[in-house]
Amino acid sequence: MSVRVLIVDDQDLVRLGFRLILEREVDLDIVGEAANGLQALEMVTATAPDVVLMDIRMPTMDGVEATRRLSAAGEVPRVLILTTFDLDELVYEALEAGASGFLLKDVEAEVLADAIRTVHAGDALLAPSVTRRLISSFVASRGHGPAANPAQLADLTVREREVLVLIARGLSNDEIAESLVVSQATVKTHVGRVFAKIGARDRAQAVVRAYECGLVEPSRR
Repeated sequence: MSVRVLIVDDQDLVRLGFRLILEREVDLDIVGEAANGLQALEMVTATAPDVVLMDIRMPTMDGVEATRRLSAAGEVPRVLILTTFDLDELVYEALEAGASGFLLKDVEAEVLADAIRTVHAGDALLAPSVTRRLISSFVASRGHGPAANPAQLADLTVREREVLVLIARGLSNDEIAESLVVSQATVKTHVGRVFAKIGARDRAQAVVRAYECGLVEPSRR
């Protein structure tokens, strides 16, 4: 079954470029295009995409606000943010708003296609070391120190907290299994329970919550 993709960018040539790249992939189906966040919201309703490639800086409505409104609507497509700079503060805000990850616009064709598949599968957080650095940087710059744990965090077991910390450090399920000396199936169960208890759709939101509640300390280097 094909992954339905909506391309959102205010530049015609950028949208065309992404379309030409993705149309080569037999398992990806481009269902529409939009030039700003407001159009994106309308197109999501009209086309029901699985994944939205969302530019972050656009007129009328930017990618952050569009992502925030999609997340507020409940069951929504996965949002993959596109940006020119990997330390764009708006990327962090988009992750807070519910985006599943981000890519630089100069990404290679194969990486773009694989990223869409990854996000659609729910694995979400892309380029974990870069994303973790970005989140850490902006949490630190905003002066977020360890905060009182939200009620959802209090519901986590000791092992689930360990798993959340490892997720926030960028480890995959396989790496978590190796670190904790448990099976991959056990890790998958723990991850699912963590997401449910803290209200995270995926790894990106889980990482944001781990930093903001102080469970993981941001690097201040």
